[in-house]
Amino acid sequence: MKRPNRFLALLETRSGERKCHVRDPGRLNELLRPGAVTVFLEKPNPRRKTDCELLVWSGRVWTVVNSGLHSELAQELLESGFLSEFPRFTSLRREVRHGDSRIDFLLESLGRRVLLEVKGCTLVRDGVALFPDAPTERGRRHILNVIRAVEGGYEAAILFLVMRPDAEYLSPNVKTDPSSSRALKKAEERGVRMYAVAFAYRSRSIDPVSEIPVVLQ
Repeated sequence: MKRPNRFLALLETRSGERKCHVRDPGRLNELLRPGAVTVFLEKPNPRRKTDCELLVWSGRVWTVVNSGLHSELAQELLESGFLSEFPRFTSLRREVRHGDSRIDFLLESLGRRVLLEVKGCTLVRDGVALFPDAPTERGRRHILNVIRAVEGGYEAAILFLVMRPDAEYLSPNVKTDPSSSRALKKAEERGVRMYAVAFAYRSRSIDPVSEIPVVLQ
């Protein structure tokens, strides 16, 4: 029905109006439109103002708009071997402190140490996944922290999870957030590897469907 603020969506359901938590900090203007069909998770909790959690909105394709799932999806992706660029690792740690913030994963294997930052993407225009869909100072700081990791001797990479299957490649959203776009270009120049994987929502599962190029030009 409407989105009073970035954390709340009002849904019209068979049982009446529901207040649903939106776990995605993006603008989502192309997706959060009145009349769009949604799937949500029941999350009853008397201490919360909402009793459900938004999962997907329908537009041209189903799009997952729940950033709380990103870390789990990334770990499943790494453990499945879907990304052949990553070596088989003997250790995987999550939420590793580095510098003034945390990086999502530390992968270790045969003396190699790879720090991996994970970012979600829901905005796709004409087959191009654009990151981010809103200005993000926090995201820019994360990218700069990954650059410092490389300068400190680590291998480092950024993994973009494109939460819909209709993207052919991913590029920085220069018009919306030029600062983050410049940070991504600097990261590439310093040796940070970048990967992107498109996902599809299928009934009760969220599955990787393809690895897509990251184009920073």
